[in-house]
Amino acid sequence: MGIPDHLTCLLRKLYAGQEATVRTEHGTTDWFQIGKGVRQGCILSPCLFNLYAEYIMRNAGLEEAQAGIKIAGRNINNLRYADDTTLMAESEEELKSFLMKVKEESEKIGLKLNIQKTKIIGSGPITSWEIDGETVEIVSDFIFGGSKITADGDCSHEIKRCLLFGRQVMTKLLFFL
Repeated sequence: MGIPDHLTCLLRKLYAGQEATVRTEHGTTDWFQIGKGVRQGCILSPCLFNLYAEYIMRNAGLEEAQAGIKIAGRNINNLRYADDTTLMAESEEELKSFLMKVKEESEKIGLKLNIQKTKIIGSGPITSWEIDGETVEIVSDFIFGGSKITADGDCSHEIKRCLLFGRQVMTKLLFFL
């Protein structure tokens, strides 16, 4: 992906020999080696995760795919925020193909798709899916980036929620005025 060698060397040194301990109500555990993952609370962690996510999407072919949902003349087939990814497709077959490619590319770099957190939503009837013997849940709505997305595309409930939230904030502010 074009990351300069001196930066990858710096990151390797930063992450080499990591150790951690866990504090519980009964005390702390012994120190142990950390072999995978990014440092919790490290300012670089979100950036590193985004690099991995971008690498996965590019290798899965989603960046140049002509499939997805057309918005303002562009094909959009994935939305990402932190560690949440939403894949979009015109058909169920296309979506399943995207999902399997992302799963395969993730596994190549040691990441695993969490089937329990994977959901399917569609504007039409959807058949039951199984991935690695686990059934993928079909939902009529989900939250992405703090907003409710529904199968029918109706956003009136989201507008009402935002108006209610604004009203609650204004009511609290009245006490200060």
